[in-house]
Amino acid sequence: MTHADPVPARVEHDLIGDRKVPAAAYYGVHTLRAVENFPITGQTVSQAPDLIIALAAIKEAAAETNHSLGLLDAARTGAIAAACREIRAGALHDQFVVDMVQGGAGTSTNMNANEVIANRALELMGHARGDYHLLHPNEHVNMGQSTNDVYPTALKLAAWVGTGRLVGAMQSLRGAFAEKAVEFADVIKMGRTQLQDAVPMTLGQEFGTYALMLAEDEARLSEAALLICEINLGGTAIGTGIATHPMYAARVRENLSRITGIDLTTAPDLIEATQDCGAFVHLSGVLKRVAVKLSKTCNDLRLLSSGPRAGLNEINLPAMQAGSSIMPGKVNPVIPEVVNQVAFEVIGNDITVTMAAEAGQLQLNAFEPVIFYSLHRSLTHLAAACQTLEVNCIRGITANRDRLRRTVEQSIGIVTALNPYIGYRAATEVALEAHHSGRAVIEIVQERGLMSPDHLAAILRPEAQVQQAQL
Repeated sequence: MTHADPVPARVEHDLIGDRKVPAAAYYGVHTLRAVENFPITGQTVSQAPDLIIALAAIKEAAAETNHSLGLLDAARTGAIAAACREIRAGALHDQFVVDMVQGGAGTSTNMNANEVIANRALELMGHARGDYHLLHPNEHVNMGQSTNDVYPTALKLAAWVGTGRLVGAMQSLRGAFAEKAVEFADVIKMGRTQLQDAVPMTLGQEFGTYALMLAEDEARLSEAALLICEINLGGTAIGTGIATHPMYAARVRENLSRITGIDLTTAPDLIEATQDCGAFVHLSGVLKRVAVKLSKTCNDLRLLSSGPRAGLNEINLPAMQAGSSIMPGKVNPVIPEVVNQVAFEVIGNDITVTMAAEAGQLQLNAFEPVIFYSLHRSLTHLAAACQTLEVNCIRGITANRDRLRRTVEQSIGIVTALNPYIGYRAATEVALEAHHSGRAVIEIVQERGLMSPDHLAAILRPEAQVQQAQL
């Protein structure tokens, strides 16, 4: 075949008319039209394998349920289920070619799945792709379903998996911070409030805080994951369950839980569940919380490592790459910077999810595709950000111990410890004189005869102040 030869095709029909579909394609006419209609992001469903696997699991569960209810024969059930298992194992993901952002409330994605599964099932039965009179994407693969219950259920399954992956990445990052907290437990430094000297602490306490912040957000994510385990599968078009067997919703949920290993529940009111995107809004809000706190931590890392001569220079981040095309020897905090940027994206994604959920009308939200697109990017990018922050930054951080101790000894902030002994007013006068004269706090207190040298030395010992803070 030369480059001028036509691509072999088969003719498929839909309500718009006939179209030629590449003969080698497992997708069909509905998918082809969607590819033409929605050239939006350039990111197709094939780049969201969790969603594809979720769709295949739903279709497999539906086929088995319909067979158990006497609605689908054994041959078609077996072929559909076998095709779904192949897809769940990673096959044919390249055939999911529709853009992730699409009109139609996700119908194009649902039909992409129906067509790929139908054509693979036909092959398994010994028939040609496109012989839909033998096994049809709508009548058999989509039996007992609607995009309006399949798509949101698939989004929840995919989000559940993505959330677990993110929690795992956060746990690993938390472990790295916790190890640094132990390593730096004896490193005295000055704490700061509003970027001004406050009171002494240890670098270990500072890093321990970052670990605890992550632990708190892991718990919040686990809570959010429980909310997305409630599904509306069986509700079909608007939640009334039209065109399904009375036992379908309960049985399909049981089969889907078995197939996925996720403890799913059917929403008590499927009409409410079909139009309500609250679980997605909640998850997105928790992801924003994670992003905000990660970004704050990275801001701290950049500040603490600033310098090396003209900044704080309290810690050293691993040198990962040259920092400038013009300034020789410059090294930038590129890993915290990229995590900051991921956080900015996640915060923007949360606004998108919020507006899309708010824009739902009556019995359906038509904007779940952009909700998933936003959640998918937030979950995926946050997990990657946690991994690179751990591996390429946190585990290689070192402390400038001598510099940290000197800043404590020279700080005016240690005068706070004298409040209970000489009073706030006298302590303020000492602080002002120290600031204006450049002299040490201890020297001025002794000169004024406010405390005995031994008592003063014991009170102002940095280690003692840190121990008090730990009680």
